[in-house]
Amino acid sequence: MRLENEPRARGLASNLAPLGWSLTHLQCRGLQEPRISLRLVCAAGWGRESIGRAGMEEGLVMRRIGCFVVPWLLLLCPGDVLRVHAAEILLKDGRILSGKPGVTAGMAEKPVPPSPDGSGPLQLIVFVDDDLRRTFVPKRQMREVRQDAAGQVLEKFVIPQRVSRAGRSVAAVGPSVRVTPFDEYGRRIFTMNTAQGQVDVIQGITEITPQWIKVEGLVAEGMSVVWDMRLATSSLPQETLARILARQIDPKNLEHRKRIAAFYLQTGRPDDAAKELEQILAEFTQNPEVQQQLDRLTRLVKQVAAQKLLEELELRRGAGQHGLVLAALKSFPSEGVAGENLQRVREIIGEYENWDSQRKTLVGKIDALLEQINESSLREAVRPIRDEIERELGPNTLGRMAAFNLSADDDALTPGERVSLAASGWLLGSDNATEKLPVAISSYKTRGFIRDYLCTADKLGRSGILELLAAEEAGIPPTVSKILAHMKPPAELPEADPAKPGFYRVELPGASAGSPRSYAVQLPPEYDPARRYPAIVTLHGLGRTPEQQIDWWAGEWDDKGRRQGQATRHGYIVIAPDWAVPTQKDYRFSLREHAAVLDSLHDACQRLSIDADRIFLSGHSMGGDAAVDIGLAHPHLWAGVIPIVARIDRYGEHYWPNAELVPFYFICGQLDGPAIVNNAMVWDRWMLRAYNLTVVEFLGRGHEAFSDEIQRLFDWMGRFKRDIRPREFTCATMRPWDNVFWWVELSQLPPKSMVDPASWPPGRGVQAVKTKASFTEGNGAYISTGAGQVTVWLSPELLNFEQPISVVVNGNRINRKQPYLEGDLETLLEDARTRADRQHPFWLKIDSATGRLAPGS
Repeated sequence: MRLENEPRARGLASNLAPLGWSLTHLQCRGLQEPRISLRLVCAAGWGRESIGRAGMEEGLVMRRIGCFVVPWLLLLCPGDVLRVHAAEILLKDGRILSGKPGVTAGMAEKPVPPSPDGSGPLQLIVFVDDDLRRTFVPKRQMREVRQDAAGQVLEKFVIPQRVSRAGRSVAAVGPSVRVTPFDEYGRRIFTMNTAQGQVDVIQGITEITPQWIKVEGLVAEGMSVVWDMRLATSSLPQETLARILARQIDPKNLEHRKRIAAFYLQTGRPDDAAKELEQILAEFTQNPEVQQQLDRLTRLVKQVAAQKLLEELELRRGAGQHGLVLAALKSFPSEGVAGENLQRVREIIGEYENWDSQRKTLVGKIDALLEQINESSLREAVRPIRDEIERELGPNTLGRMAAFNLSADDDALTPGERVSLAASGWLLGSDNATEKLPVAISSYKTRGFIRDYLCTADKLGRSGILELLAAEEAGIPPTVSKILAHMKPPAELPEADPAKPGFYRVELPGASAGSPRSYAVQLPPEYDPARRYPAIVTLHGLGRTPEQQIDWWAGEWDDKGRRQGQATRHGYIVIAPDWAVPTQKDYRFSLREHAAVLDSLHDACQRLSIDADRIFLSGHSMGGDAAVDIGLAHPHLWAGVIPIVARIDRYGEHYWPNAELVPFYFICGQLDGPAIVNNAMVWDRWMLRAYNLTVVEFLGRGHEAFSDEIQRLFDWMGRFKRDIRPREFTCATMRPWDNVFWWVELSQLPPKSMVDPASWPPGRGVQAVKTKASFTEGNGAYISTGAGQVTVWLSPELLNFEQPISVVVNGNRINRKQPYLEGDLETLLEDARTRADRQHPFWLKIDSATGRLAPGS
């Protein structure tokens, strides 16, 4: 498309904006030399956005909820570009996969493009290839396919290298022995173990795009290896990338320099793009018109940098890092920044100031009302609650005071009633606030007893506490469950290391000799025990440590003693159990390993404010094998499971139905030996049944950590919570300790179906014990199981306790004589103590034989 002059080009671009103009390439003529083309580019992955005509002047940024994009007019020279024709696949969970789509009938089959006439085998697995990796999902998890007819125009740098075109091909890549950093020529040494011993492969970067880097085997003396590997561009350190790009251009060539700026913008690094443009402005002064254009574009790029900073602060704010956010907002850049961004900054600062003002006002109103209460004993009883509110009231807890805030000036209520709304709202949550001051005071005492009960190891001591608690007016299951949901963790953390903020090494009580019974944990910045945080339980592989697992998720320590990784940014607690014995070389599927992981999680939940509905299990290599097995054996615990370079082995081939209600996200390398083929049978079952499964296969990669995928992982995790009340579920078990699924606990499991890991494989014809459970329309629960005994755990979250309840096990109603069920205080507290789930405690349990033959009978 040819345009006569720049103003006309600008106007046309504005008109094209609503149509997704970030995908369009316009060329202009009629400008002064040197000849300049206009390319509309946007940061990769930011999507489309509309912008009006005025948006071309001084970079008016149009925002939308959750993401932004600004189409940029960059003055570029014609150069190497990559036009990517792709599609966007919108999934039911809200994710968007972009790339070249295809279908396959099975995970071990060769992926192919869709057949136009629909012929061939039934293909219920969809994949998207973005030249870095293939992402596979069930076809029935798709919601919509959006075709990209124009194609994205991306900068591409082709780096001349002596590439091996003939010789030995890499068929499989295990764990690397050594990988050197890339030098300024884009070359490195990859050392791997082979049947012939260690081999050094010389690799070189041959292509760089904003999204991926192509790395190939180079010709070397005595060794030519054919190998095409892809890495995410974001995985390259900025200084390394800058050195490599600097050798691909003539620094005195204006057009070359502008390509670098465009590239940085497309990679989502607007700060680097702005710096490059500023350097161009400083170095190229011979053309005033170009200077004027670049000056305007520099301001535009600075705006997108400011917008990106604002979105980062919004993310940190959502993660509860309010001090960091407020400090950054007060020093937010203002020069040349779009007015709407500055307005948003002022709004957020105003909200923080309003919160602080509210806190002081609310505490002041409580003090004034306390003075109006004549009974001194009541005033003194409320004083500790008032002091706690003053200390801990803030952005994370202000919602608890909503009921009091609405009624604080209501003269229709007595001062005591209004104070009660404040105290009880603080202890029980605003929705459960009561006007009965004695109940509020009793709730405070009850909370203390609950904390003592949960931290007391001996049964006799707990019995004494239970008697005191039952004598309190608030010592009843409905009130106790609300206190549990709003109290801080009952157990203390060990002493912190001042050099490592938020990092703890915790020794588990009752550790036995020779068994690893400790874990490492990293808290996010500004951790507040009054706020619930999502958590990741991560399991190390062979030769790695729990601390290295935390580094992978939360980032390594920088020179200022901070972590800057994704778990830090998103506000996740990272728990890394020391789950393997020192000599262990593979996962053993044992009770000891399960206990090491689950006991660590249980202890962490007693010490930390963890959102029980957002706990994710992950692991690398041997730890990934463990994550698969433990995730399938205890599916009710996890919001999702993330195995990285993992095998589905042994029990996983029998437990595959257990994944129906827990999402899995597998990451693997295309050249990781037979791993993909070995996992394919179970993956196919999940895919064909439309379980929530994602399999990511990195092209040309082997057995490695895949930090390239971590940003997409957090996008995925942010979409899921554990389902605590599935309407129905089916689970399989072949080990005695895999016996709890949501609200059903099994015992007296038939010995012929139980297979000890040391006795694997199972004998001919051995089948897993199947259990099916569901809630009925008539306020009932139905269980069908092959176990000899079942314990049914219930609470008002699951069934309505105010109506008759029917619990049926293997066709027999087991509560026929007691259709109305009531909570039991001791059962509730013991459940909170043993499971450490203070958000969803069970109130009662019903034990019953199932009619199956008990062991030995």
